[in-house]
Amino acid sequence: MSSPVLQPRTRVTRIAQEAVDRARLTVVPRVRSRAPRVPFVTLVSLVLVGGIVGLLLFNTSMQQASFTASALEGEADTLAAREQTLRMELDELRNPQRVAQQAQEMGMVIPTAPVFLDLQTGKTSGVRTPATREDALRLLPPAPVKPAVLAPAPTTVVVPAPSAAEQPTTPATDSTATQKQARKNRNR
Repeated sequence: MSSPVLQPRTRVTRIAQEAVDRARLTVVPRVRSRAPRVPFVTLVSLVLVGGIVGLLLFNTSMQQASFTASALEGEADTLAAREQTLRMELDELRNPQRVAQQAQEMGMVIPTAPVFLDLQTGKTSGVRTPATREDALRLLPPAPVKPAVLAPAPTTVVVPAPSAAEQPTTPATDSTATQKQARKNRNR
C-alpha cells in the first residue's frame, strides 16, 4: 500500500519543479535597434507637402469666394439703385395732382355736389346732378398777371433824316481819314 501513495507525490513534485524552472525570470540584455530613417522622412515630407497644397487650395477658394462676394455686392448696389429709381417713378405716377390732371384731359369731371351711397341699405343720399366741363374744378391755378412795371409798353425812337446843311461837302476828306486809320492799323 505504501507504494501507490509515493508515486503521485513524486510526480507532483517533479511537475512543480519544472514549473518553477520555467517561471524563473532571467535578465536579458537590452537589444537596441534603430528604426529606419527613410520611411519616417518620407512620411514627414508627405505631410508637409500635403499641408502646403491644402493651404494653397484653401487660399484659392477663399479668393474666389471673395471675388464672388464683391461681384454680388456690386449687383446688390445696382439693384438697390434701380429699386429706388422705380420707387421714385411710382411715387410720381401715384401723385394725386397728376392723376386728376390726366383724368380731366380724358374728359372726366369732378361733380360739384357729391352723392353718398349707404352700403347697408343701398340707397343714395344727396342730389344727383350730372357733371359738366363748365362745373369742373380748376386743378392748375391761372397764370399770374404781370404788373405794368414789369411789362412796360415798347418805346419807339424815330431818327430824323440828315438835312442837306448837315451833310459833309467834301467826301474826299472822309476817304483820306479812313485811309489814315487803315495805315495806323497796319502798323500796329
